[in-house]
Amino acid sequence: MPGISLKNGLISYYGNPAGYTEKEKAVVDRIFQNDELSEWLKSRSLTPQWTDGVMERLLAGERLGGIETAAPLKNVRIWQLKPDVDIHMKFIPYEEMMRQFGEPSPEAYCVAYDGQLDTNDLEAIYARCNVNHPPGYNGHSLSMSDVVELYDAQGSEYHYCDRFGFQKISFESPEQTQTMGMSM
Repeated sequence: MPGISLKNGLISYYGNPAGYTEKEKAVVDRIFQNDELSEWLKSRSLTPQWTDGVMERLLAGERLGGIETAAPLKNVRIWQLKPDVDIHMKFIPYEEMMRQFGEPSPEAYCVAYDGQLDTNDLEAIYARCNVNHPPGYNGHSLSMSDVVELYDAQGSEYHYCDRFGFQKISFESPEQTQTMGMSM
């Protein structure tokens, strides 16, 4: 297919930077998800990982894929309290959450965003998820009581959005039951 090419690990879709390769995987922006590109990737034995924000990162000049960096970017998952939880759990500092309700539990949360951003920095993620929501973000602006998960193949780390900054927490997600498709 002449409109799709792979050069130096970067996938171009009709002139647009669509994704990059990592071993047998192709990380491709979800906006390009279609049968034509899926078949093209399959014909090259590449397994697609459809991810939000990849094109933005490539357009910003970020070097992705097989190029090693000092701190590889992790995926970001934003967890927000479900609408039906006790209203007093919402928008409170970590200390108050612990005192009144105990450690935050994934069962009380649903996923508002799951994708890649251009940073692992929690403050930058906070700013991005407050002012200019990334594509695929389906929640309110990032606020106290929300949980930011940074994850990769090695595992996850969770951070409670506190009054000032973030508090690292234990928060194991029931991945089989939590999906992006859950309604807010």
